[in-house]
Amino acid sequence: MGQRVAVGLKTVDVRDPYRPLRHEQQGLDYCKPARLDMLLDMPPVSCEVQLSHSWNNDDRSLNVFVKEDDKLIFHRHPVAQSTDGIRGKVGYTRGLHVWEITWAMRQRGTHAVVGVATGDSPLHSVGYTALVGSNCESWGWDLGRNKLYYDGKNQPSQTYPAYLEPHETFIVPDAFLVVLDMDEGTLSYMVDGHYLGIAYRGLKGKKLYPIVSAVWGHCEIRLRYINGLEPEPLPLMDLCRRSVRVALGKDRLNEIQSLPLPASLKSYLAYQ
Repeated sequence: MGQRVAVGLKTVDVRDPYRPLRHEQQGLDYCKPARLDMLLDMPPVSCEVQLSHSWNNDDRSLNVFVKEDDKLIFHRHPVAQSTDGIRGKVGYTRGLHVWEITWAMRQRGTHAVVGVATGDSPLHSVGYTALVGSNCESWGWDLGRNKLYYDGKNQPSQTYPAYLEPHETFIVPDAFLVVLDMDEGTLSYMVDGHYLGIAYRGLKGKKLYPIVSAVWGHCEIRLRYINGLEPEPLPLMDLCRRSVRVALGKDRLNEIQSLPLPASLKSYLAYQ
């Protein structure tokens, strides 16, 4: 369960605005989708909705449990030579969905994998392994190795973020976003507001749940559902609100109340 230490590797900062992408990686895969921008501009859902999308205490390895005092967090018992997982309560078949995973770097150990899975993926394995992504029922990102796993026993892993060179490593912070677009059939991740590109395609038509697998004793991992968008076209009013908020910029959203507009419209622009 000990943490791996990268030796002789260059650490990549995703926030570096001058980092160029290799020619074959320049394209739509690395552009944040407009609907994702819209979703992230919306206020987060209520605590009640977050709880309804949180970890499922009835769909887990017996070596983990959802905490009674905070049902967004699960705790793993310190069981040696065991890899343990848990699914979220809601399986998604349509729409765009974003949730935040908070997993302290010091609690990840040798195999810390985050992704999505069908209801048939395994939730326990003997030994330490990348359980999420071990077969064709789950898709995962190994946070320590910067690798993507799907059907891992038969398919090779892929580097993610894909722009990493062989001598580079990417440090995933304690909190990051998982982006599941069931209308496009894609899974992506975001770190510090930066879109890391599409990790997986071909997910359309499935029913997929948030999932993690862990090996670190006493680790605690939080799942906080941010929001979702249905596949139907957005109303014109919503698109206009988004245009005004983009024109103002994040640093000037507090100036909405000073705009020469009716009070009801200013409230609408401020999601009130």
